[in-house]
Amino acid sequence: MARRKAGRRAPKKARPAAARSKAKTPARRAGAGRVPDRRKSARETLRLRAINPMFTVGDLERSLRFYTDVLGFVEGERYTGENGKLQGVMLKAGVCELGLSQDDWARGRDRQRGVATRMWCVTVQDVDALARRIIERGHTLTQEPKNESWGGRSIALDDPDGFHLSFYRP
Repeated sequence: MARRKAGRRAPKKARPAAARSKAKTPARRAGAGRVPDRRKSARETLRLRAINPMFTVGDLERSLRFYTDVLGFVEGERYTGENGKLQGVMLKAGVCELGLSQDDWARGRDRQRGVATRMWCVTVQDVDALARRIIERGHTLTQEPKNESWGGRSIALDDPDGFHLSFYRP
């Protein structure tokens, strides 16, 4: 590769005749008619520090026992209604939080929960030991410990309201 002297421009290469015939109008230079590539967009992207899912449950006390006694979450803040009755709770597991709130039944007592909802929980813990603990505490797994095709090992289970939970160790 030849070196250029500082301050000199390289000569322009000749463009093919077909390219020369298409004059670049201001609209063409601006990219009119093209769909912008969102991956290269200069817009500000969303930057999160945490994400805290909130599950609306049918029996808050039952769900609270499941998440603390069976899975090992730690109870955080409690929220009570005007009547002093427990309406919600924040649970912690490591740096992650999960909220549970008592259903107010405004949409009926027979509505389904957890449909098409799966929460993937990444852990450094031994998932086989976690599976044994869950089973010893009287809960059933929907997926026994298994090696994933992309690597890692996981288990799955449903909470008392049908929310699907997977625990994965890379």
